[in-house]
Amino acid sequence: MYVDASLVEEAERKLGSPQVVHLEHEIGPAELAFVRATQKHGRAHDITLFIFNGDRLALIRKPMFRRPIFRAPSGGLEPGESFDEGARREALEETGLEIELEEYLLRAHVRFTDGEDYLDWTSHVFKARAVGGELSPLDTSEIAETVYGSLEELQGPIRQALLDSGRGLLAYRVALTDAAVEILRPNAGRNAERRQAVTR
Repeated sequence: MYVDASLVEEAERKLGSPQVVHLEHEIGPAELAFVRATQKHGRAHDITLFIFNGDRLALIRKPMFRRPIFRAPSGGLEPGESFDEGARREALEETGLEIELEEYLLRAHVRFTDGEDYLDWTSHVFKARAVGGELSPLDTSEIAETVYGSLEELQGPIRQALLDSGRGLLAYRVALTDAAVEILRPNAGRNAERRQAVTR
């Protein structure tokens, strides 16, 4: 695993200490196999980006899903990349936007399960702002569509569409988004001293 403690500590020094949550999600054999197929170089993480352009939020749709199944862009670091470097690359590939990271919002430790089989994973969630580029994916093999939305849309019809899909990984994305939105909303306890680890 090449995302080690030193990378996490560097991100926390620059962007603040995130809220930490522990989750478990049943995802079934096909989805567990899909996650395992992404584990090049022993990868067991993703970076998820809430990218704002003013009050608009950049969202992506993967080719295998129909509208309105949109979500925040995400991807993995390459070996040797910092969180900042990987986030900038992933944002550009998936959204066409140049970004600047602003806050380390959330670190989610999740166990994906299929009966007795399981895989441990970590999602690192960041708030970012767009500083250049145009909202249009560069990697069109991975991203079918990009749109600007709002937190209200993300927590309304989009959230329901993800849950209605019946996909365990999309249900996890809902849980991850719910936790991030609670931090992003005004008066949601964003002071780092007040953040506490939450175990489920």
